[in-house]
Amino acid sequence: QVQLVESGGGLVQAGGSLRLSCAHSGRTNSYYAMGWFRQAPGKEREFVAGISRSGESAAYADSVKGRFTISRDNAKNTVYLQMNSLKPEDTAVYYCAARVSFIIASAYTSGYDYWGQGTQVTVSS
Repeated sequence: QVQLVESGGGLVQAGGSLRLSCAHSGRTNSYYAMGWFRQAPGKEREFVAGISRSGESAAYADSVKGRFTISRDNAKNTVYLQMNSLKPEDTAVYYCAARVSFIIASAYTSGYDYWGQGTQVTVSS
């Protein structure tokens, strides 16, 4: 059984930064392509960023390109999401997800096998 635990969320002013972490237990990090998603109240869960097993390939939603960076440390079984220049519209619960036996990430929630419990990010104006 794989468990994903997000941390690093909180309250920040617009223009500020946060770094989210996703640590997992179970098989080593390198078995999974990983993704970050977010869900705002009353909205569907949406793709934010994804990273390949090796970390060489990453993809981003248009809304966060140039502001967010996804990275991973396979030795620590951890994936990160560095969020800069935050905007009020980035307010959401952020989830990390693991995609077993795939090299690259997916932009679809159905492409993932395991999910974390989420961490709240609130950006005030």
